[in-house]
Amino acid sequence: MRNDTLKSLRKPVRTLIRGGIWLGALGGVSALVPLFGLAALADALQTAPPDLHRIAILAALIVICAVSGWLATTLAMGLTHLADERLQARLRGRIITHLGVLPLGWFTGTHSGIVRKAVEDDLTELHYLTAHHEVERVRAVSQPLIGLFCLSLLNWRLALLAVATWPLYGVAYLWMMRGYRENLQHMDRDLAAISAAIVELIRNIVVIKSYRQARRIHNDYGQATSRFAAFYGGWAGRTARIEAISALLLSVPVIMLTSLAGGYHLVTAGQVTPVMLLAEIMVAITLPQSFQTLHTGNAAFKKAQAAAERLEHLLSLPILPAPTHPLSPRSAEVTFDHVSFAYDDGRPVLGHISFTCAPGTVTALIGPSGAGKSTLARLVPRFYDVTEGAIRLGGVDVRQLDRATLYKQVGFVLQEVELLHGTVRDNIRLGKVDAGESDIIAAAQAAQIDSVIQALPQGYDTIIGDKHRFSGGEAQRIALARMILANRPILILDEATSSADPDHEVQIQAALSHLARGRTVIVIAHRLASIVHADQILVLAEGQIIQKGRHEALIAQDGCYKDLWEVENRAQPHAHPAETEGALPC
Repeated sequence: MRNDTLKSLRKPVRTLIRGGIWLGALGGVSALVPLFGLAALADALQTAPPDLHRIAILAALIVICAVSGWLATTLAMGLTHLADERLQARLRGRIITHLGVLPLGWFTGTHSGIVRKAVEDDLTELHYLTAHHEVERVRAVSQPLIGLFCLSLLNWRLALLAVATWPLYGVAYLWMMRGYRENLQHMDRDLAAISAAIVELIRNIVVIKSYRQARRIHNDYGQATSRFAAFYGGWAGRTARIEAISALLLSVPVIMLTSLAGGYHLVTAGQVTPVMLLAEIMVAITLPQSFQTLHTGNAAFKKAQAAAERLEHLLSLPILPAPTHPLSPRSAEVTFDHVSFAYDDGRPVLGHISFTCAPGTVTALIGPSGAGKSTLARLVPRFYDVTEGAIRLGGVDVRQLDRATLYKQVGFVLQEVELLHGTVRDNIRLGKVDAGESDIIAAAQAAQIDSVIQALPQGYDTIIGDKHRFSGGEAQRIALARMILANRPILILDEATSSADPDHEVQIQAALSHLARGRTVIVIAHRLASIVHADQILVLAEGQIIQKGRHEALIAQDGCYKDLWEVENRAQPHAHPAETEGALPC
């Protein structure tokens, strides 16, 4: 399965790789000729008088083969690097194209590290395999085989002498690899424990310090690192000793000593000549490098297989279906028609939701955490597709709109605001790439963020992420400026004031009021006071609409909304509004 995946990814550049392999094999064989040529040259120099013609031919042959081997290897590496460049460009293009048609919900539920690992780490693993491994492996295989074959032609005893230390190395290597898989799993568990301790410390630093639990967390981290150090030190110590012994068996001095000791007996017995022994020594000392190349290449090959599987998984993720004959909406009306939604694992989130948002009205979604509010709102811009029912914009099912048309109709400001690394101007201009300076400033003023930007040393040319980072409330106002500039007729606002402090929340509410004028707005609220003037309020619990109406009607009847309203009004003035939402059962 893994080999098939790897072959499939590299199929477009297979011809270039094969050319590199053949040239690599030629280079490996050509590199052996000078070794035997040097032995023959030494023999020719010992004759008296020396045969100058023979010496000249041998010298020329050595130079020609050495240059030919170098050229063949260089051309082989050139072809495989060209193959890698083309493969990388192709895969990067496929990844970017595929990411562009994935449902937006995949990105909200998936850590960005998956994409980063695919684009950077996984493609790097394929680089070594494509650009280096194939050529190096064929040289590592062809050189020993041809060298041992030539020694066998001279005298089979020389071939055995060249690999005399290899059986001992094999025994040492097998001993070193005992329990390797189990030890690796043990190491992964210990590293995971260390990572968990670090994440807990960083993520909960405020709570830890507030409740004086730093010592306990430090102890957890210390115990995790101590366990890892004890295990890894013992394993690495045993492995290092055996590896040192095994490496010694394949070292040049030991191989030469073994060859000279064994060769002395063969020469004195008249079975080989000194020149033949010299050829054996030169071949024997090249063999360990070939073995090391194969060993390193095998590890790289396994990593590349795993990388190929991850890339194939990413590229096989189901895309957002595109309509064959796209339509255009007739208005900004949003209709939910018996909408149900469940995740891929079958876990239900929403069930049979029906309501209509008329153009120019505000619909507020409220309810306890986990009620399905965010999921419901994100179905409109097709972060996910509904499992049952339909969502219509201006009478047209959103699945019958192409992405460009859909995103021209629907704008959204999410709870998790993302600002790109770039200027403030460019971040706002994402809403309308051809917007002029006056339009950008007007949008920022409407979003109550212009004065903050103007106070920066570089103003709108300030680079976000270098020397300046905006607070959560400021980032949300920049996102609102972006959306004001985009001027979409339908707006999805998912707790757009959640990251703001009370002072900034007032400013964001003013910006939202400006943004909502004349548009169809669906807003998820965590503070009921902010949506008392909504045209309709939907109260959700466990994926169902349990109450529906205006504020005045809902507080006049017993139910979840009235309970939420009373709890909010009883809340302490200093409590953050978000604190009241998740704790309320309905």
